[in-house]
Amino acid sequence: MAESFGVDPERYDRARPPYPAALIKRIAAARPGPGVLDVGCGTGIAARQFQAAGCRVLGVEPDARMAGFARRTGVEVEVARFESWDSAGRGFDAVVAGQAWHWVDPVAGAAKAAQVLRPGGLLAAFWHAFAPPADVADALASAYRRVVPDAPFDFRGTPRQADRTGAVFTDRAEGGMREAGGFGDPERWRSDWEQRRTRDEYLDLVRTSGALTQLPPDKVAEVLADVGPAIDAIGGSVVLSITTVALIAARSGATAGGGAVI
Repeated sequence: MAESFGVDPERYDRARPPYPAALIKRIAAARPGPGVLDVGCGTGIAARQFQAAGCRVLGVEPDARMAGFARRTGVEVEVARFESWDSAGRGFDAVVAGQAWHWVDPVAGAAKAAQVLRPGGLLAAFWHAFAPPADVADALASAYRRVVPDAPFDFRGTPRQADRTGAVFTDRAEGGMREAGGFGDPERWRSDWEQRRTRDEYLDLVRTSGALTQLPPDKVAEVLADVGPAIDAIGGSVVLSITTVALIAARSGATAGGGAVI
């Protein structure tokens, strides 16, 4: 699934929301230098935000289709899985991962980050969790269960479920950092915000879910056929409740594994 999002990178890039400006500013201000490594950079959504904040960004992305899109937007990207990526002796001031660290082995990933970070450099993993209005969430969950009855996904998102999702991701990431060693005590960051989406904008977002990116087009259309009317019934748009969570830890120690700083 981690490499299925590139089926339509253009849609992914326009549908997925950017990260809160306060989070980007927090990370950019705390890094000891300009070099940022963006793990699982996708189409470059976070990378472009860090570039706008004055960072020099290198992306690492396993999907060549996503990497190609990011390059077209001005992001330098190397195609590889982070755990096996060759840093070639380069060092960085921050390793970031937006909506991607759950695809990385939490211990091996943290150990690799510690190797390429300068002392005081940051490892920052962050995620969005979405909760649409209840009627829309129920329509999506019902349609998906009908089309894919054996799938483990449940689209009935609520703010409370978003909380749980964020806790699962950050707990797993923190456990990996502590087991790998090389980091100080992680800081947890959170922002709760809302975004209004038109019918088509919301359906675009749903289509970028990993639960749908692996389905054939006719099955995707069958799922979405029930969701559009549910949105129409509440006025033709949805207000998404979005919880953005982050886990940020500083590299400790007198030396770093990386060499020349990017």
